Amino acid sequence: MSKKLSFLDKTFWITESEDNPKHVASLQLLEMPEDASPSYVEDLCTEVKKFDKGVSPFNGTVKSFMGFPIGLNEIETLDMDYHVKYHVVDDVNDKEALHKFVAKLHEQWLDRDKPLWQYHFITDNHSNVYAIYAKVHHLYGDGATLIRWFQAGYLPEKNTDTFIPVWAAKRRSRKRRKLGVLTLIFGGAFELFMVVFDLLYIVLRLLMKLTRINSTYMPLPFSGTKTLLTGQVKKGRVVSTVDLNFARVRGLSKRARASANEILLCCFDIGVHRFLMDRGHTFKKALYTNMPINLRKPGDQAAGNKIAIVPVRLAHGKNDPYLRLRQIIENHRIVKRAAKRSRPLAFSYYTVLIQSYSLIFEMLKLSDFVRPIANILISNVPGPTDVRYLKDSKLLACYPISTMTPGGGVNITLITYAGTANVGIVCCDKNVKSLETLSVYFTEAFEMLEKCIDDPSLNIDDIGERVRQTDLSIVDDEVYVDDAEHEHLDTDEATKKSA
Repeated sequence: MSKKLSFLDKTFWITESEDNPKHVASLQLLEMPEDASPSYVEDLCTEVKKFDKGVSPFNGTVKSFMGFPIGLNEIETLDMDYHVKYHVVDDVNDKEALHKFVAKLHEQWLDRDKPLWQYHFITDNHSNVYAIYAKVHHLYGDGATLIRWFQAGYLPEKNTDTFIPVWAAKRRSRKRRKLGVLTLIFGGAFELFMVVFDLLYIVLRLLMKLTRINSTYMPLPFSGTKTLLTGQVKKGRVVSTVDLNFARVRGLSKRARASANEILLCCFDIGVHRFLMDRGHTFKKALYTNMPINLRKPGDQAAGNKIAIVPVRLAHGKNDPYLRLRQIIENHRIVKRAAKRSRPLAFSYYTVLIQSYSLIFEMLKLSDFVRPIANILISNVPGPTDVRYLKDSKLLACYPISTMTPGGGVNITLITYAGTANVGIVCCDKNVKSLETLSVYFTEAFEMLEKCIDDPSLNIDDIGERVRQTDLSIVDDEVYVDDAEHEHLDTDEATKKSA
């Protein structure tokens, strides 16, 4: 039996290379039960290997024709020695060493002749904490889909008697309502017409922005700034993780009248600026983030990918964290309004279109010579709100570690789990050998943003931005002008003073 793949699913297979694999992963930290034996992790690894009958898509190998994926063929028995691995390290609690170990696992691509997933059990044989590095190909699903499957294998209570690992846990499938032939034909034709119309509308609005007829729209593709994090993606990865109390994020978002995602965008923006400034970068314009947008309708639990990834302009020219936040809020909401204006499929195809150009540059080894679509990819995926267990092990944290987009940059993904934001950060290691300071800068940026709401005197130290200033009139102070577009003086300064 062959299961179908959507066009977006197929792109993750077509665009994969040994330098830039298209799997996503998670680094999970777990606590053993109090009465655990010294061989607990090894015994657990041996136990899960007995579950060699997978469910879809974990039992699916890619069926292809001349390298083009057609669907998934289900196999009866899994090669568990390939899919489940056991490792012993010096100290699981040595965060930096664990990050380096996981980075080596993350750079290796999955065997394309087998089902596209692996579980790596990592222990030191003396601590009560162990780790699991789990990776699965992006072709199988987007973040929302993978988190839903993850929750199926990690339950709210200990389950030693009925324990089933995630790849063998059966999931309920909803039957789709069958439509008549005429409905399918005319409905499909109308949908195609509207998708093409929306695509043309997106292109028209981008042309209007390019010619400055109406600049209030999504950023133009390939507006990112070249940095040591961008360019040709090569084999080798650097990984880091950090935690943030999500209750504090929600509290700050209410006080600042911003979404939690906008708060995090602001903190990551400041952190990346500081990280790059340490390495000699200066910035004449804002950085850009690639932002995944969930295109699923409420209640949609179908497998596969239903996302769009579009650039969002971040902040520039302000040392006040609050004013940087207001810039990001406006830029973020411009893109969200554009997404709501278009049909999900049109937005998805627009994503594929602009990413295809970036992919061509990567295949031709030209990514170092062109501007990237964006400098950062930031994704926020809601996870379980309560504590979860793998058999009788308590899940302490789950850090997502994603794939690299063509053109490089740094990928920052977080999962909210049991009141904590578990943040995973990854980039190519050709110019950067550690991301530990970036994790520290992100935490410091959040703390400063939190404090500056009540204390307007707090400002960020120099983060490398170089702003050209010009007088407007004897009434206005000054305005900053960047190379990409003219921006008026932030009108939210008065809002902050009154807050």
